[in-house]
Amino acid sequence: MTVLVTGGAGFLGTRLITALLGGATAHPVPDRVLCVDRIASPLADARVVSCVGSVTDAVFLATLADPDLTTVWHLAAVLSGQSEAEPDLAAEVNVGGTLALLAMCRTLPRPPRFVLASTVAVFGGPLPEVVPEDLALRPATTYGVTKAIAELHVLEATRRGVVDGVAVRVPTVAVRPGAPNSAMSSFVSGIVREPLAGLPSACPVPLDTRLWVASPVTTTANLAAMGAMASEAIGEVRTLNLPGLTVTPADLLAALERAAGAEARARVALTPDAAVDRMVRSWPGAFDVTRAFGIGLVADADADAIVAQFIAERAAP
Repeated sequence: MTVLVTGGAGFLGTRLITALLGGATAHPVPDRVLCVDRIASPLADARVVSCVGSVTDAVFLATLADPDLTTVWHLAAVLSGQSEAEPDLAAEVNVGGTLALLAMCRTLPRPPRFVLASTVAVFGGPLPEVVPEDLALRPATTYGVTKAIAELHVLEATRRGVVDGVAVRVPTVAVRPGAPNSAMSSFVSGIVREPLAGLPSACPVPLDTRLWVASPVTTTANLAAMGAMASEAIGEVRTLNLPGLTVTPADLLAALERAAGAEARARVALTPDAAVDRMVRSWPGAFDVTRAFGIGLVADADADAIVAQFIAERAAP
């Protein structure tokens, strides 16, 4: 069994591949993983084939058309901040890359399961307190627009039998290790990660801003589960809002203080940024995920659990 992960050398991609190969997910352990990214995979495992190239390069993608390919996780994307600054690049990668990958799948002997990592940013405009499954998409950002278009292409390819696809809207993943990325939501991890490292951090949005978040462990488990989920269980509607947790920056900072003390909390300053605030407030803060729970997906318990998970992983050798 061969599987493919785009963005596989990134944070989520590396975690997903590690979990798959370790047998720690609902997906069967693959014999071979094609890690597709612009940089080489950091994983030293003979089962991982590092495929360095762009998802927009049809010639490169043609070399990945393994007849044994059963599952594709498409995580590669231009994120929210960079998408707003470079809309042409966002369209090229987020839309064009998805189309190119689907075209490669058309050459396979069997339609693979195709899991598109979409985003809660496909929603925008006037939003209810809790977003239902069937709310119309009205993205208010370039990132959200390109991801909504990519979703439609996956749905069309599924209708035509090219892939067995599902587009999953991923919550903001927190707490991420490492350096900040180009996502407008990067501060959500930063207000926990940096203070724990003894560094100052800034919160650019009001402390009562609602955020829909999930930990790396939970996000990885749910992405892997969607790669293995029976088509009948997913049903005819091939878009899904992944479970998350509604928290505010105030909730995360309170959890940080409970875990690491007032000194850590004091390292975070409220530094308003109108552009970030406008974008983040256009995203939903809560979803009805009854359907996701009904097919066995999971959510984090609370903000304390999210902070504790990061601290535990940070302390691990």
